Amino acid sequence: MDVSKKVKKTCPKCQSTQIVKSGIINDKQRFKCKDCQYYFTVDKIGKQVDNYYIIKALQLYVEGVSYREIERLLGVSHVSVMKWVKKFQLTRPVKTVYQPSYKILKHQELMDFYAQEENLKGAGMIVTELGDKYMLIKWDRFK
Repeated sequence: MDVSKKVKKTCPKCQSTQIVKSGIINDKQRFKCKDCQYYFTVDKIGKQVDNYYIIKALQLYVEGVSYREIERLLGVSHVSVMKWVKKFQLTRPVKTVYQPSYKILKHQELMDFYAQEENLKGAGMIVTELGDKYMLIKWDRFK
């Protein structure tokens, strides 16, 4: 490796500055220390969560689903959800006498649910896509 490949990093093992680039592993730059022959990668940049999950998490939050339940449903940390709620300055609507309930359904189960007329009366519903399934959020208005 020539001198032009040197970078200004230090080896995490021996603190040497004699570092050269040595390929790319898992989309990260790999380095090699010339003094101790130790290989290492650059600092972790962090992972980006797809906007789809951010939007779904915020929708569920507004519908009254708890942080931990959102974590279980979407597989996204409840701490991340809390940070998104704070970042986008969301607030839940004022509590009412009804509490939303939800079901996770496959396509055919959702069709069967809609086929029964008694499921459609006296309640407000919203259906949202959740990966390969659907989430039906329902709250009873008339009791």
